Amino acid sequence: MILNETYTLSNGVEIPKLGLGTWFITNEAVVQAVKDAVQIGYRHIDTAQAYQNESGVGEGIRACGVNREELFVTTKLAAEVKSYKEAVASIDGSLHRLGLEYIDLMIIHSPKPWAEFSGPDPYFDGNREAWRALEEAYTAGKLRAIGLSNFEQADIDNILGSCSVKPVVNQILAHISNTPTELIHYSQENGMLVEAYSPIGHGELLKNKSITAIAQNYGVSVAQLSIRYCLQLGLLPLPKTANPEHMKTNAEVAFVISEEDMERLSNIEQIEHYGEASIFPVFGRK
Repeated sequence: MILNETYTLSNGVEIPKLGLGTWFITNEAVVQAVKDAVQIGYRHIDTAQAYQNESGVGEGIRACGVNREELFVTTKLAAEVKSYKEAVASIDGSLHRLGLEYIDLMIIHSPKPWAEFSGPDPYFDGNREAWRALEEAYTAGKLRAIGLSNFEQADIDNILGSCSVKPVVNQILAHISNTPTELIHYSQENGMLVEAYSPIGHGELLKNKSITAIAQNYGVSVAQLSIRYCLQLGLLPLPKTANPEHMKTNAEVAFVISEEDMERLSNIEQIEHYGEASIFPVFGRK
């Protein structure tokens, strides 16, 4: 079962192959969502400072009945944090809000502040400063792993050119009809596991007749097909839901998509959706 399977990050830390995304789940509702997910068998919870639900995630973790060491918790340094001093305070802020002694994975949410995502400034200096703070927290044992999110090749190169600890993940928008192959391969070639947020296109894939027809051929839902698609590309999908039934079915992906259908799915026309990259400036459309 996929909930019992893990990837091994480049620093040796094991990470469950399927995670629960918590974007757009309120701080109050996420407590029960985490408890339900853990009861079903999830061991990987993904949150962020920008989601404003870290304290609820922490409360759910403490109340779920499973030892902390059995769970993998990810959070993200806010995209606007682009100085060493701010990053140090921000990392400690997440630890405080989560109420945890350590965080399993912390990543820079975006190479640019969201309000300036389309601007000319690449924030190379700011990202190096933020990364230095993450490295120090990693060395101090506050973080078990550190990584990136929404980073393009130039942004990755900026970190690799000066880091003492290499990033172990790049979390990006990736799903059927939006598979940035070059970025995925570049991240993987540089030792990063690629995590796929919005693997179901924030629900918009459910409306696509071609995708629905392929799913029906396998006797699965569009959501299950979408999650399996990511897994077969070697990605780590992070479907978001607060619905226990959806959590359960999202993990029932013990089938294999044929090479022919993988090719068809990878070439489906880009769908319009309202995922993280639509609320914030558009990212990841190749």
